Amino acid sequence: MKYLLAGMYASRAALIAIYLVSPPTPLTFYLFAAGLGVTWLATVPPTAGLVGKLFGPRYLGTLFGLTLLSHQIGGFFGAWLGGLAMAKFGDYTWMWYADIVLALLAAAANLPIREARPSLDGLATAKA
Repeated sequence: MKYLLAGMYASRAALIAIYLVSPPTPLTFYLFAAGLGVTWLATVPPTAGLVGKLFGPRYLGTLFGLTLLSHQIGGFFGAWLGGLAMAKFGDYTWMWYADIVLALLAAAANLPIREARPSLDGLATAKA
């Protein structure tokens, strides 16, 4: 799952970079929007699976809820900082660059994750 997540985030960075260097046409915009749309919620199932695999089903709801909360906080800051960038620079170019960097950091952050299953030793000892 970690490779799937890393690939998804890296593909988003690539989509944004390609969009920035592409000619500003309606077709370019629609292809970019479709690419982001395909990758938009595609990170949710592997993230939930990874959290469940690492911490077990007992804490999945709480931990995944915290994951979604942090995502919403990040979304707030993205919109707010985008507005600040527009007010200061007159366009969103710096926010696109920041988005590329953050997507690449997210991709890299997934790679060192160890996908070991939760230990069932405690469960076996409790039954004995």
